[in-house]
Amino acid sequence: MDPDAARTARESLDLAFHMSKLLDTGLDRHSLSVLITLCDLGLNPEAHAALVKELRREPQLSSSPPTYAVPSSLP
Repeated sequence: MDPDAARTARESLDLAFHMSKLLDTGLDRHSLSVLITLCDLGLNPEAHAALVKELRREPQLSSSPPTYAVPSSLP
């Protein structure tokens, strides 16, 4: 990529990231860059939005094992 194109791409991503922050999307710069690249490749942006929303609904995995309730009366 030539230097002018790289600068333009970086400025475009900076602007999109600033807009993303103003809209409180919760997307980090890398995630936004990936989504923009997928749109540039012709993938449906509405499908991306639905996927991001669905992934946010799923419970977050934690590094600690789950805790289970132990019945009070064991044989």
